[in-house]
Amino acid sequence: MNTMLRKSIIGIAGLTAAAGLAAGPLNHATTPATPTAPIAAVQADKPDTATLLPHGTPAGQSTIELTDEQVANTKAIIAATKKAGMDERAAVVAIATALQESKLENLGHLGDRNDHDSQGLFQQRPSSGWGTVEQITDPEYSTLAFLKGLKQVDGWQDMPLTKAAQTVQVSAYPDHYAQWEQLAADLVAEHWNA
Repeated sequence: MNTMLRKSIIGIAGLTAAAGLAAGPLNHATTPATPTAPIAAVQADKPDTATLLPHGTPAGQSTIELTDEQVANTKAIIAATKKAGMDERAAVVAIATALQESKLENLGHLGDRNDHDSQGLFQQRPSSGWGTVEQITDPEYSTLAFLKGLKQVDGWQDMPLTKAAQTVQVSAYPDHYAQWEQLAADLVAEHWNA
């Protein structure tokens, strides 16, 4: 084989190999494949169910579709939980509490429909010492205030969620927090490392 023809064949083979490499990832993205290590690592970064729901899921769970505002408030609660140096379980307790109290909506004064002067995500009351209206309607402040109360509950980490939340909130409906535990855990799993 002459040298010129040999160089041409090697050149074409090299281009074919290079084109195959360049086309590989493009084709790979359009065909089903098994998860790669980076995808598996991202999934491993999600908090596990045993951490989020140490007592299992209580019966009678409720769920709602979240608006962008509610998702933003969820993320604010998670960020405040991290700022307070607390773990994923604390975020589950806080989010479940806010789901029960306000459906994760940062409520202002509701007039006659209001429970006394309760406001914000956690329906905290200025008259009970939770802070000013401006403070308790700030998602970070209200979450940190709730978590400060939670930290003062001896053994909250080992309590059923509804008991831990009730000890902080002193609600007229102490068992209602439990219905939001699975949704709260799902939200923490989705947004904790986002």
